Amino acid sequence: MAQNQAQNQFQVDRSTALFERPAITIVDPARFARVKQALEDAFAPGKVEKFLRSVERAGLRIREFEKILQAGKLGAEAAEYAQLSDADQGLIRELYLALVEKVEMPLREKYFKLYAYY
Repeated sequence: MAQNQAQNQFQVDRSTALFERPAITIVDPARFARVKQALEDAFAPGKVEKFLRSVERAGLRIREFEKILQAGKLGAEAAEYAQLSDADQGLIRELYLALVEKVEMPLREKYFKLYAYY
């Protein structure tokens, strides 16, 4: 019985602990903000279709972030991505993928091949 009480004492509620994000400090806030703004500009409601069309013409997939970046499809400011720390780059990639998923469904259907996994 004493052993059972000891085990209960150290149990952790893992149902919420698994989804908590650790706070990540941005190393270079100014450069990070410029790259973030470049991504947000590319996915702005009036510009996103032009961006998707340019990615399609280049023969790239929408989730190939680094290739899209190297092809210059996200603008000159986004090129500063390479100078960010690893942690900052990870946050930018995560932001990019979140923006990719927020594109409205009619555009995603129109550019189906960009989003397809084949």
